[in-house]
Amino acid sequence: MHTTPVKRKILNVIAALLLFPCFGWGAPGDNPKELGKSDVAAIINKYVEASASHADVLRGASMQVDINATVPKLKEHGRLRALRKISKVGQITYHVLGFQGDNTVKSQVIARYLQAEQQGQANGNLAVGPTNYKFKYKGEWPFEGKQAYLFQLSPREKRVGLFKGEIWLDADSYLPVFEKGRFVKNPSIFFKRVIFERGFVIENGVAIPQYVLSTIDTRVIGKVELDISYSNFEENAGPDTDESGSTLTLHARN
Repeated sequence: MHTTPVKRKILNVIAALLLFPCFGWGAPGDNPKELGKSDVAAIINKYVEASASHADVLRGASMQVDINATVPKLKEHGRLRALRKISKVGQITYHVLGFQGDNTVKSQVIARYLQAEQQGQANGNLAVGPTNYKFKYKGEWPFEGKQAYLFQLSPREKRVGLFKGEIWLDADSYLPVFEKGRFVKNPSIFFKRVIFERGFVIENGVAIPQYVLSTIDTRVIGKVELDISYSNFEENAGPDTDESGSTLTLHARN
């Protein structure tokens, strides 16, 4: 399942409108159902249980990634296609399949972004759960035709890979369908601020990444816009090699 950038932007606008009652602007219709502390705790526990099973399924999986990066200040653009693989121990690797565009975008933007993600994963457990975050229940709201629980997230410590923002949980599976936030610690000295939105689609009990939209303020080339799309999800995809058996790498230029 693939969502075009235009459709994603429309969905994001709708999601933003749905947030109005959560932050005090008000909206027509019924107020969200209020829940007691025990009910909220039960939702979080079910989310933790679903996430544990979900993480096991993702280990060893692969998917194709298309990364579109734009640097408005330089009027430069680049598109990279890669195979994203999650190892059995949870390490993320990327194998480049092709690139079109300006080399500056490839080396200074896309490569740094991918390396920052890999390094963040290597720093330890980054799971969005009670160990790393405080959850604040904001209500149950419609999200893309289904009901979802909205939680505000606050990281318990300032660490690379953790963010302050929100998460939407599917009310049936308790798996995430949307995340949004700002990283509390920059994953690279090249980055000043990183804000993002992540969308997921739930298939066969798995929350499969669908897209990431990021805006990055950098120290050298100004604002960078990233539009990342995921496709061709495959469980137990096999070894991390290309067809010739060699491992492909992508390096950021100093």
